[in-house]
Amino acid sequence: MRSGSQMQKEVVVFDTEFTAWAGSMERNWSGPGEFREIVQIGAVRIDAETLTETASFAVLIRPVKNPVLSDYFIDLTRITNERLAAEGGDFATGAAAFAAFVGKRRMYCYGRDDRVIARNAELLGKPQLWTNTMAVNLREWLVEVGIVLAGVSSGTLAKHVGSASQGRAHDALIDARSLAEAVRYLVKNGAPNPYR
Repeated sequence: MRSGSQMQKEVVVFDTEFTAWAGSMERNWSGPGEFREIVQIGAVRIDAETLTETASFAVLIRPVKNPVLSDYFIDLTRITNERLAAEGGDFATGAAAFAAFVGKRRMYCYGRDDRVIARNAELLGKPQLWTNTMAVNLREWLVEVGIVLAGVSSGTLAKHVGSASQGRAHDALIDARSLAEAVRYLVKNGAPNPYR
């Protein structure tokens, strides 16, 4: 997007993984004790003109309300309780690190991951931990350029539009790269640049 009369040089494309259970998506996380607690944030900085990746970011965050990951979540993401115990930090530290990676760059995601991060801050009673402005939902742009998205996750998006898979879906960094690659591929094939 433009800052004043200049297009921003870099943007951030990001994705999150959050606690889930069998059927929680269909229930919209309305089951007893179900919260969308952030477990992983992955992001890439993208040159807004050339669409090349300039930096990457990934962090694991230990959930508080449901500190033990479900078997469903582990099967989906391959993030284990052992890995989370060894590598995970608290939400405040992870959110601060992500905010520093973003800086003043415009954020883009597939859906409303920005709201999930904000709700996590509210869930902990500390909304000040995530005060970044809202991200742009790239799903809207994808629909505008004619991509059918039913049943397509961010992690499978690059392959879905005809480009190369970026790896196994449901790893936040791989999913962010898949979204960025889908945009890159579509723009290369004539779609308007959504970062302008």
